[in-house]
Amino acid sequence: MEDITIEELKSKLDKNENFLFIDVREPYEYEEFNLGAKLIPLGTLMTSLEELEPHKNEEVIIHCRSGARSGNAKNALTQLGYTKVRNVLGGVLEWQRLYGK
Repeated sequence: MEDITIEELKSKLDKNENFLFIDVREPYEYEEFNLGAKLIPLGTLMTSLEELEPHKNEEVIIHCRSGARSGNAKNALTQLGYTKVRNVLGGVLEWQRLYGK
């Protein structure tokens, strides 16, 4: 599935749209600033698959600091058969650039 821009993400959040929202950063990054996503650090993603399995055919939006780690997470989940995974382009850095903290 096609990636998502920060503006599109903000619109979905503002409308309370239904999707699984995952932050793959580390806990210390999440504590500093977060967008309200479920924290599953990239290093633990593969051990969290049982928890994610019910969402295999639902929209899953993944973000990180810049879009690199979430891009890796998207690729991993897509290879495992997740059909609607989207990476947030620019990540938290882009969110903060556009909307501040």
